Amino acid sequence: MESRLVNGVKVHAPPSRQALIDYAFANGSLLVAVNAEKILHATEQTRNIINRNIGYPDGIGAVLGLRRKGQGDAVKIPGCELWLDIIRAHWQDKTFYLVGGRDSVIQATVERLHEEFPGIRILAYRNGYLANEDEKHALIADIADKKPDVVFVAMGSPKQELLMEEMQRAHSALYQGLGGSFDVYTGQVRRAPAWWVEHHLEWLYRLLQEPTRIKRQIHLIRFLFRLYAGRF
Repeated sequence: MESRLVNGVKVHAPPSRQALIDYAFANGSLLVAVNAEKILHATEQTRNIINRNIGYPDGIGAVLGLRRKGQGDAVKIPGCELWLDIIRAHWQDKTFYLVGGRDSVIQATVERLHEEFPGIRILAYRNGYLANEDEKHALIADIADKKPDVVFVAMGSPKQELLMEEMQRAHSALYQGLGGSFDVYTGQVRRAPAWWVEHHLEWLYRLLQEPTRIKRQIHLIRFLFRLYAGRF
């Protein structure tokens, strides 16, 4: 699979979502969403986490970075859609384990998945609040015991990636970090309407809904300036 370095961050450029899904299953990959903010603010730790796994272009900033580096066919693959694409493609032949969110959110997520995909095999699930090392080790031991094919972890970066790497050492599977995707799926957080998403303006829609995000959106402008000024 083609990839490019943008500010030292290795961003993969799968030709399609299905190609990424097939590759991830074939290689027992850990999928990490990459956007402009992660590239711009990459530290040695976060850069290494992405580079030793499969960083895919979750945001338009990452797509533009890939195209600027010569990957003209790069496509955006939103993580909040990718995990459902994985389920749609494999809910009948794979098993799943879900971690993340508040108790009410993870419960609502599982209930909706059972409604949408009757017969889906969710081996276990729990909230994303691990109180101590004992709880973390118990979770990892349970995954090693149940041996799911797919593990989704929604806890925010880099916490979720560090946890998934520990899980992966105990049990090889396809892992994906989801951030707030369970909240979006259950309607706790409203995603931008299709038109805004299709025209790569999801960031603007969210800014209009939450003006306080202006400080974060300024980072996108800084990213684009540095990208096109050749500073990456």
